[in-house]
Amino acid sequence: MLKTLKLLLPALFPSWRFFDWIAPSPRIEVKINDQWKEFRPRPEYVSLPTMIKRMIWSPYWNDSLFLVSCAERLAENPTEHSYNQILKRIVSDTDCVDDTYIQFRLVFISRVKDQLQKDIQYISKIHRCDECEIV
Repeated sequence: MLKTLKLLLPALFPSWRFFDWIAPSPRIEVKINDQWKEFRPRPEYVSLPTMIKRMIWSPYWNDSLFLVSCAERLAENPTEHSYNQILKRIVSDTDCVDDTYIQFRLVFISRVKDQLQKDIQYISKIHRCDECEIV
């Protein structure tokens, strides 16, 4: 029983030294007809029941985490796959009409002393909604 507990404890309480460093998480901002806004903004408050439910079932949040992963890869080493995955979700989640132009950018927010600093790391090409394929 003691051996099992010793194996289980590191999985339940991981060491913070697991990470080499903690980097700013990218935010995706979308420009639709000349106005930038955050794509899938994070809620300011999440209730305890919602938090518990998300631990069990949350496909929308999982998809948002996948987008963060794609954004990190796009900022570090741009690939067509990451670019297309982000664009596909933007087109499917927004009210994209045929003559609408969309563009996205990756923004990294970090804290410098008491101020939040916004760094734009990547800006996509401009796309017409009717030219974007959703596969």
